[in-house]
Amino acid sequence: MKRDGGYSVPGDYVHFKSQVPLHKISIGANQWRYYDYGPKLVPPLICLPGTAGTADVYYKQIMSLSSKVVNLGVELSFHLNLSFLAVAKSHGYGYHPGTSMEIWGYRVISVDIPCVWSHQEWVHSFEKFLDAVDIHHVHLYGTSLGGFLAQLFAQHRPRRVRSLVLSNAFLETRCFAAAMRWSSLVNWTPSFLLKRHILMGIHDGPHEPFIADSVDFVVCQLETLSREDLASRLTLNTAAASVGRLQLSDSCITIMDTNDYCAIPQPLKDQVGDRYPGARRAFLKTGGDFPFLSRPDEVNLHLQLHLRHAGLEARPDLVFGASRDGNAGGPTEERRQGEPSDGTTSSGRGSSTNAQDTAPPSGTETHVVDGQLLNTARVLLAAKDSTDLLSLLLVFMERALLIAASELLFRPPQVSSLSPLLTFYAGVLYSTCSM
Repeated sequence: MKRDGGYSVPGDYVHFKSQVPLHKISIGANQWRYYDYGPKLVPPLICLPGTAGTADVYYKQIMSLSSKVVNLGVELSFHLNLSFLAVAKSHGYGYHPGTSMEIWGYRVISVDIPCVWSHQEWVHSFEKFLDAVDIHHVHLYGTSLGGFLAQLFAQHRPRRVRSLVLSNAFLETRCFAAAMRWSSLVNWTPSFLLKRHILMGIHDGPHEPFIADSVDFVVCQLETLSREDLASRLTLNTAAASVGRLQLSDSCITIMDTNDYCAIPQPLKDQVGDRYPGARRAFLKTGGDFPFLSRPDEVNLHLQLHLRHAGLEARPDLVFGASRDGNAGGPTEERRQGEPSDGTTSSGRGSSTNAQDTAPPSGTETHVVDGQLLNTARVLLAAKDSTDLLSLLLVFMERALLIAASELLFRPPQVSSLSPLLTFYAGVLYSTCSM
């Protein structure tokens, strides 16, 4: 699938659109667009995008953290005993004999920032949205402007926020207002000028392939935003405001920043670290402005660790399959006879849409074993303290256990594929013991 300018839509995004419906719900004068996927009884992780983002930019987090399937084949049931299956289930692995072992994670919601024109209106509108979808407590993951809005909501509605993940976030808007002296005219500014101002903040230069792809994807999403959407977000980004003291403990906050470059000046990111000295730190060596797209494996691993540290565990006992309305917790629903072919469905709270069914992405677009091991190894070896290192090692061992079982059972043992795993274990254990 091609778009203007020769940009090719990622195959995993096409698959995502075929599996996860887009919901729309009107609350007062605002319309909320969002994706909601995962067990409904689990407190959700809600993802808030930056100025240029939409709900779609977090599709890799939705697909990875909500559900993942590791195909181990029919013969696996004859090699794994019941005690192993019990341990696997207790760690979030659901097993269906004779098919595959399914790794179910968390409920993930990704939202678009609606057209609101003040920070107080944002807090009220977001609270009404949570009430409308029957959510009482949330874990918030915000990047850039989304991180700023997440902090404001945690400040004014402290009882509803269980934890925060802040990526390339900031505490005040004064710097952005100074760089946009015509902010008072934003409501009368043409759409192409608003887009141009946003694009000027994205690093222009040679990129790594994954970072370049992430920029292309976000630019395509930016084209879908209306002039009112752009003006509203720039207003929120420049209107005078600052984050006050939070009642939330620093131990419930994770700061995840990239170390290469992004649109947020480094002094503003340093202010966030100084404000929350007890927060957990997760540094990504590269990733640019959109690490959730360019470095999804590392971001998803840090999100999983954060949620576990915040006391949120997966609930595989609530999940039997993924239905077409985004619910994970009931059997798969077949399309009703006479249902529109474009995938549009309706519900009591709002409408939901998704693209036509397409085949899953090809094998070249999925994560291969070697890539999983290497990406996880980079995160592990970058850990600073022994506590995080041991926690990361536990997550890695859970994943590597299933991968190694599949390798040994269904392919002849190959020293070349197993030696990196063994060498990595030895290195991590040595590093942990020497701390």
